[in-house]
Amino acid sequence: MIGEEALVHQLKQQETQSQAFEILVNLYKERLYWHIRRIVLDHDDTDDVLQNTFIKVYRNIGGFKGDSKLYSWMYRIATNESLTFLKTKSKKLGVTNDELIDKMTDRLEADVYFEGDEIQLKLQKAIASLPEKQKLVFNMKYFEEMKYDEISEILETSVGGLKASYHLAVKKLEAYLTTD
Repeated sequence: MIGEEALVHQLKQQETQSQAFEILVNLYKERLYWHIRRIVLDHDDTDDVLQNTFIKVYRNIGGFKGDSKLYSWMYRIATNESLTFLKTKSKKLGVTNDELIDKMTDRLEADVYFEGDEIQLKLQKAIASLPEKQKLVFNMKYFEEMKYDEISEILETSVGGLKASYHLAVKKLEAYLTTD
């Protein structure tokens, strides 16, 4: 297994870039897929955003300074691409972001790629009802089991603010899930 610094070095060298990028994609595509999927909800949209994310990573790797971990940098790109995608899609459809998320959550039941049961569906609807930042923090902390300092690097927010967002998200989800 290649170390992160060596991988970044190879990504920045023209003669090793293609092979290193293939390694990078294989290392991170599944984690990034699920991160994006929890934001955009739809499988096909997720594939599109994931592809855009890797294109941005490929085009911008030369500007990666190593101030953060490579995956934190990639997660930030994936997060921004996902949020931009949702804003663009809601504009195209002439609906608010919240209305778009509601529609997409309602379609989860018909999504052949959604494997959850009724409880999972209710949880996804509850998460979708959270404000954007709380949703991102909850997904990264709960599903991806990231540490607050990692999330802080990705979202460029203080750890204290993240803890408050997570706590509020959990309270809202508990309230949502315990009402019928």
